[in-house]
Amino acid sequence: MSPKDSATTYLSLVEACDDFPYGPTAESDTYYRLYLDEDDHPYGFMTPEVVNKMPWTSAFAVRHEAPRSVTVLDSSNGKSPAAAINSAFAEVVSTCIDRDLFHVLCRQHSELTAIIGAQYPTPIVVERFAAGLFGLVSRGAHLVAYVNADDGLKVWVSRRSAHLYTYPGLLDVTVGGGIKSGVSPLETIVQEADEEASLSEDVIRRHIRPRGVLSHMNTTGEDFKGEKGLVVPDYIYVYDIELPREVVPRPHDDEVEGFYCLSVPELQSALLNKEFKTDSAAVLVYFLIVHGFITAENETDYVEINMRLHRMLPFRTKVL
Repeated sequence: MSPKDSATTYLSLVEACDDFPYGPTAESDTYYRLYLDEDDHPYGFMTPEVVNKMPWTSAFAVRHEAPRSVTVLDSSNGKSPAAAINSAFAEVVSTCIDRDLFHVLCRQHSELTAIIGAQYPTPIVVERFAAGLFGLVSRGAHLVAYVNADDGLKVWVSRRSAHLYTYPGLLDVTVGGGIKSGVSPLETIVQEADEEASLSEDVIRRHIRPRGVLSHMNTTGEDFKGEKGLVVPDYIYVYDIELPREVVPRPHDDEVEGFYCLSVPELQSALLNKEFKTDSAAVLVYFLIVHGFITAENETDYVEINMRLHRMLPFRTKVL
C-alpha cells in the first residue's frame, strides 16, 4: 500500500465525489441548462466547451445569452414527442461518434440509459457514454459483500482491470454498474454479480439487503481521460450481502482483475490511502457507518459525512 496522505479523511473521500460547489452561484450563467421541449425543468448542466463543439441539428434550440440553455425540440409537433426527442439525441450522438468529436465517447456506441424524470409516456433515452456531455443524472447500483469470519467481519473488494476507461487498476466495491433503461436496481445487481463476480442469482436474491440511496454531484478532473469539467450528478442504490463462507467471488469477465477479502482495518487503510474508485470509496464509508465501524463517538466529521452522502440534486430524480 502507498503511504497515507495525511490530509485524507473519511470526509475528504466523500467530498472527492461531491465536488460541485453548493449554492446558487454554482448554477450561474457558466453552464447551459438542458431542457426538453415544453418542460421548464432542467435535466442537465452543459459546459460551454461542449455546447460550442456539439454538431447541433435543427432539432435543438441553443441560447447563448443569459440564461444560457439548450432545448431539445419536438419535431413531431406533439404527435410523438418522445420518439422525436430520442431521434434528435441519437442523431447528434451518432454524428459525434462518426467525427470522433469527444474523447469520452470512445468512438463507439453504448447502451441506452433513461433521462430521469422526463415527463413523457415512454422513456427519453441517451447513450450512456454521452450522458456526461449533456450533464444528465446517472444512476448506479453497488453491492458490498462481506463475511463474518472467526476473526471478525471481512469485506470482499474487487480490483478494476487495467484496460478500463475510468479508474483503471483501482480497488472497487464487490459489484457495481450503471442502471440501463428498463432495468431495476436489483436486477442490475443480479446481472452484474453474475457477470463480474460469478455470484449466482439464487445467492444474491436470498441474502441481499437494500441499504438506501447515496447521491453526489461532481465534475470531471485532470485524472479523467475524457473531457474536463463535465458535470456529473449521480445517485447510487446501495446494497450489501453477507455471503456464506464457502461462497467466493471470482472474476467472470474482463472488467475485474481479482477479488480480495479485507479485514476492516485493512479496508480502512486502503480507503485512507486513496486506493479506491472515488464513488466506491463513498459507498464503503457508508458501509462502515451502517455496520457501526464509523460512529459519532470515533469520527468528528460524522454528521457532515452523513449529510454529504445524501446531496439534494437540482434535477428530477423520480423514475417514472
